[in-house]
Amino acid sequence: MKPLILVTNDDGITSKGISVLIEVMRKIGEVFVVAPDSPNSGMGHAITVDSTIHVKKSKLFKGLEAYECSGTPADCVKLAKHHFLKDRKIDLVVSGINHGANASISVIYSGTMSAAVEGAIEGIPSIGFSIDDFKYDADFQHVKRWIKRITEKALSHEFPAHVALNVNFPKKSEKPIKGIKICRQTNGYWHEEFDFRHDPHGRPYFWMGGDYVNREPDVEGTDIHAINENYVAIVPVHYDMTAHSTIKSLKKWKL
Repeated sequence: MKPLILVTNDDGITSKGISVLIEVMRKIGEVFVVAPDSPNSGMGHAITVDSTIHVKKSKLFKGLEAYECSGTPADCVKLAKHHFLKDRKIDLVVSGINHGANASISVIYSGTMSAAVEGAIEGIPSIGFSIDDFKYDADFQHVKRWIKRITEKALSHEFPAHVALNVNFPKKSEKPIKGIKICRQTNGYWHEEFDFRHDPHGRPYFWMGGDYVNREPDVEGTDIHAINENYVAIVPVHYDMTAHSTIKSLKKWKL
């Protein structure tokens, strides 16, 4: 029996990235799609709790059962697990392919990875795929075989419990991808800048911009270093945000 694969993303159901991911997944298993009806980049792990969620069937993918959802990427996984596929076992959740890398601290803000993490919370093996190219018409041809390889390995091996894989691909270049590196998250952050403006009616507003700051640009074993060296970077992530190493020192505070 073919594995049941749930496909979602954060760029929206009409994005090129999800179409490519679905194309690859159809070669591996039975595909079911629930994805946002509009872009949800930077949504993080938000869920819809104070408004309605609208879902309608999509005809974008011939021969597939697919739904577009007004909610967040995490909502999409929850709906699939607890409504559409409530009587079936989901073998794998895949999210992406995101237009733009989700390496380093970006994993915190990423709707793509939050969908994968939601799958991990539900106890489902989950993978988020992203490419270091923000263009709408990004070229994904060079990553298809790597996605297929990683997915097949994930399905044929014992997947770590409650862990999601954060997979980032380098942008297409003249040189082929060198291989895969299992990495840790790069220590970095976003330095935000807020541009204060006024709209045509004179009302003040802010436009957020900024740049990424890499605290360890030349450190091997980090995801951004691997991507820059033209490798596929895989970082295992989990949702337990406890700083376990700090518990002992905090106890010394004698609160």
